[in-house]
Amino acid sequence: MEQQHVHIIGICGTAMASLAGLLKQRGFKVTGSDAAAYPPMSDFLASISIPVAQPYSEANLKPRPDMVVVGNAISRGNPELEYVLDERIFFRSMPDILFDLFLRTRQPLVVAGTHGKTTTTSMLAWIFQHAGKDPSFLVGGIAENFGSSFALRQGKHFIIEGDEYDTAFFDKGPKFLHYFPQAVILTSVEFDHADIYADLAAVKTAFKRLVNLVPRKGKIIAYDGNENVDECVAKAFCPVEKYGLKEGSHWQITNLQFQPERTSWHLLKEGQPWADFEFAMAGEYNVLNAAAATAMAFNFGIEPQVIAEALKSFKSVKRRLEIKAEIDGITIIDDFAHHPTAIAATLTALRVRYPGARLWAIFEPRSNTLRRKVLQKELVKSLALADEVVITPIFKPEAVPENERLTTNAVVDGVRKAGRRARELADADKIVEAAAPEMRHGDVVAILSNGGFGGIYEKLPRKLEELRGVQHS
Repeated sequence: MEQQHVHIIGICGTAMASLAGLLKQRGFKVTGSDAAAYPPMSDFLASISIPVAQPYSEANLKPRPDMVVVGNAISRGNPELEYVLDERIFFRSMPDILFDLFLRTRQPLVVAGTHGKTTTTSMLAWIFQHAGKDPSFLVGGIAENFGSSFALRQGKHFIIEGDEYDTAFFDKGPKFLHYFPQAVILTSVEFDHADIYADLAAVKTAFKRLVNLVPRKGKIIAYDGNENVDECVAKAFCPVEKYGLKEGSHWQITNLQFQPERTSWHLLKEGQPWADFEFAMAGEYNVLNAAAATAMAFNFGIEPQVIAEALKSFKSVKRRLEIKAEIDGITIIDDFAHHPTAIAATLTALRVRYPGARLWAIFEPRSNTLRRKVLQKELVKSLALADEVVITPIFKPEAVPENERLTTNAVVDGVRKAGRRARELADADKIVEAAAPEMRHGDVVAILSNGGFGGIYEKLPRKLEELRGVQHS
């Protein structure tokens, strides 16, 4: 049988690039296109020999593919989408093809929630792998233990990050409603994705629908410290196990200790001492992620000792508190910040990990939520956890209605009122020029963006080397 050709429009998103890899592993010929390819996904696609055409053009669909996967960032007016519709080329969404070709014949374990999905999914996949269960997985980032964002394996479990963002231009429901989970982890429910959800009630409805898909024989592992989560799991048809720091939770974290190089804790199961854990990661939120993954793994027959070993060797995910460079005692950290709560968790974790350091937050308002003023007050509070705050104008302001846009100068004023130094600079180049000379030994610099941020991840270390005449490590 002739090899089927699948073309992916918008291939450089993490999930889309991962789908491309899965399809290639299944024996399809895969091509893709995007407006602009940037790391880490562009490097990843090159490494598995999947060609990426840019920019979008009808020519990218010649010869005619057997099927087109339309990414959720693609809307009417895109030249390739218009050509697909005109020529009636068979097309589908990413979640739809994922279920049909990969999830239907396995047990999908879905990790959902406003925060912590990527890290928790990666942890869970690593625990299953360490336990010899040979799981398939798909995660919204490069899981460092695997060096990949996906794997297609022989085991019966498929561990997948469940995204509440919409599916495609023709399907405005959340992606995770296509996955029909055997079990779900629910880490948090907050207002996010202001471009597609009108309010918190709409977000909660989406998560309630996910909960409603879990079979009676399934399981839900739910965070105990969020009323929205409680509300979303209240009508589940399957058993729900709560995890977190609250007394009386099914899985309770106790004896939490942060040290410079490691974090350790004890887990009580139904009030009884159960097991000790440790790993190299910082931040209370990462311990919560680990507790969720632990609870799910135990429900699928993995012993506490095996879980503890896996977590001890867990290496995190790229762009999650990732150290990009250390130059002359200045530590540069990349974090995929998309929401004020995530920014606060990141900066709090860095305060604990680097006590006494001067903490910089260099922030690009890029996610659909952060470009809007709906969470402006919360954003000010989060950024004020740093000592030095530098922000850029919002990314593609024209895409956000003027009356909904974040006012960056109001954010700067708010942070200053909180007693921190803050300023707005035009772009990555201006930031590097102005801020690099002010940085000194012992500083920790958190770069907060969910995009390429004008190449600042490479430009800032290079400038610091130049200024100091050192090689970066």
